Amino acid sequence: MKIHIPAMLRHESSGASDLSVSATTIRGALEQLESSHPSLYRSVCNETGAVRRHMHLFINSDLVMDDGLDTKLRPNDELFIMPAVSGG
Repeated sequence: MKIHIPAMLRHESSGASDLSVSATTIRGALEQLESSHPSLYRSVCNETGAVRRHMHLFINSDLVMDDGLDTKLRPNDELFIMPAVSGG
């Protein structure tokens, strides 16, 4: 599966816009990210392994909530990391 990295975090992935992992769950994909790109992982997840409040994960076009990290993945799925946008 492919993980899409937003431009603002690409410095944490050596400039890569996409990373390939072979995981069966979203949690597994994040664990592989932790092993291969620990600083990127720390930007996405906190010290307990939960997705940071200002980050959102999408599988294809579906928003993943914290209780969905054990969602099963298919080989063609794409994980999108999206920083939350807020302001006035």
